[in-house]
Amino acid sequence: MINQLQNILHTEIPLTKEIGIKVEKFKDLSLTVSAPLENNINHKRTAFGGSLYCVSVLAGWGLIHLVLKDNGLSGHIVIQESNTKFLKPVVTDITARSSFDSKEKCDKFLDMYKRKGIARIKLESFISCNSEICVKFEGTYVVHT
Repeated sequence: MINQLQNILHTEIPLTKEIGIKVEKFKDLSLTVSAPLENNINHKRTAFGGSLYCVSVLAGWGLIHLVLKDNGLSGHIVIQESNTKFLKPVVTDITARSSFDSKEKCDKFLDMYKRKGIARIKLESFISCNSEICVKFEGTYVVHT
């Protein structure tokens, strides 16, 4: 399933191929994606803010895609609103993790989508570097038929 997501990202969002997005792990309502620092470096030799945003938003987008797929559903996923806090420079490869807060929250989201054909969910993604959170992303995603 993560290989399919990898292909979708690289085919439908060409930027993901250029920055080297890799779908790493999907487990327990959580998705981890990464991108090499080398493809995303800025003039300070740290990760470029736009790349950090991209990896963060796609961790949430990919998580929703996989959860829908796991439940026999599909839909159009868009980011509606977001807030990114750049807390510390990222000096390693970029790894972002996004998770549902709880199974109940995920189930409520899926039930709404099944009933109405549209659902909204707020997710967080975190990028850590040397065991410290460097980027905190909060996004509101909308899924519709």
